[in-house]
Amino acid sequence: MRSVIVIGGGISGLAAAWQLRGRADVTVLESDPRIGGKLRTSSVAGIPVDEGAESIMALRPEAVELAQEVGLGADLCDPSSAPTTVWTHSALRPMPRGHVMGIPTEPRTLAGTGLLSDEGLERLCREEELPATPLTGDVSVAGYLAERIGQEAVDHLVEPMLGGVYAGRADRLSLRSSMPRLAAVAEQGGSIIAALRRVRAAGAPKASPVQGVRGGTGRLPMAVAEASGARILTSTRARDLQRTPAGKWRVLAVTGDGPLVMEADAVILALPAYAAGELLRGHAPAADEELSAIVHASTAVVTMAFNRAQAPVLPDGNGFLVPAVDGHTIKAASFLSNKWGWLAESSPDMFVLRASIGRAGEEAQLDAPDRHLIRTAVSELHLAAGRMGEPVAARVTRWTRGLPQYGVGHADRVSRIRESVGKLPGVELCGASYEGVGVAACVATGRAAARRLAE
Repeated sequence: MRSVIVIGGGISGLAAAWQLRGRADVTVLESDPRIGGKLRTSSVAGIPVDEGAESIMALRPEAVELAQEVGLGADLCDPSSAPTTVWTHSALRPMPRGHVMGIPTEPRTLAGTGLLSDEGLERLCREEELPATPLTGDVSVAGYLAERIGQEAVDHLVEPMLGGVYAGRADRLSLRSSMPRLAAVAEQGGSIIAALRRVRAAGAPKASPVQGVRGGTGRLPMAVAEASGARILTSTRARDLQRTPAGKWRVLAVTGDGPLVMEADAVILALPAYAAGELLRGHAPAADEELSAIVHASTAVVTMAFNRAQAPVLPDGNGFLVPAVDGHTIKAASFLSNKWGWLAESSPDMFVLRASIGRAGEEAQLDAPDRHLIRTAVSELHLAAGRMGEPVAARVTRWTRGLPQYGVGHADRVSRIRESVGKLPGVELCGASYEGVGVAACVATGRAAARRLAE
């Protein structure tokens, strides 16, 4: 059997290790004391709650299929049914169903919702009348959509969605990389609303676009690691990557017990772009330069538990998104006890929710102490959803440089990175920095990297 070292024990690296099971001797090196990356579950007030991603996309199959393969199929569950809600103009305003990343396929259903002004709604409704030529090249989301649906619709409908997924800004994110479905429509020319309406009408209906895992999505990486049969070394940070005269790859790492040197036929770098670039600097300087140019946003998640008996008001629905133009600190809130039936059943006396803070370019907000972030989150939740009283327990999880930003030209950058790394035999890249930040996309990149090595 061949030997492979996977550097990075997040879901991307673990998916790669799982893909190689039985075909290679695999060792996974993880710098943290625990595996899983941004899939992590821990307790608040004795209740298991995810600190990072709380769900996996079901619209694409990779993560759901992997969960089923590693024995979690029976624990996959849909969230409760509720419309997307936006906190804007001093109220929670549900979006009508039938939107694609905030773009409504039936614009007139926005009438009376308060999401857009009369002028903004009329501008949106005129989109189907506007001439359009097929889009070529790459542009920012706002650079394209503001011309099609108007700036107000971008600010209040699309930007909140992008903030929730990427913690990014519509005027900086690549249309092609951050909204590929919409980019494919734009490349055909014509009305995007009419095209999205046809796509929705032709697609098979799904019960839910996302699914969760009973007990938390943090169970997924643990199950994948166990099923992979790989050797897992935590608290082990790779510091250098060397090529041996025999053509193997030597990894120099640091552990709590001192230095560690390992050799393998191949390596998979399942790391953030900047960390992968550091290891590749002496072997593929062009790749290092491109990887280092990928900007990352930092975020924080404030998780709170309220005693149901003591809370004056508890919110309905699954949560809400917040447009950046409204000037609030939190960018999204998820009412976990409403959203996930398993959580409500396991803690009937408590109500758990979480708020997300941090957008690209707003990292200074995260310099505040934990208690200040908790106080800000509670105050804004009271404004948005009613006074719930004070939490009986709260936790702040910080994800420093946690979300890569897919700037204009990102897909071309990734092509150049892969071309440069492709000249290094036995080296592969995977993770959120390339073709998608969601769990499903990360699983797909990990498995694809493993397949390329196996072939």
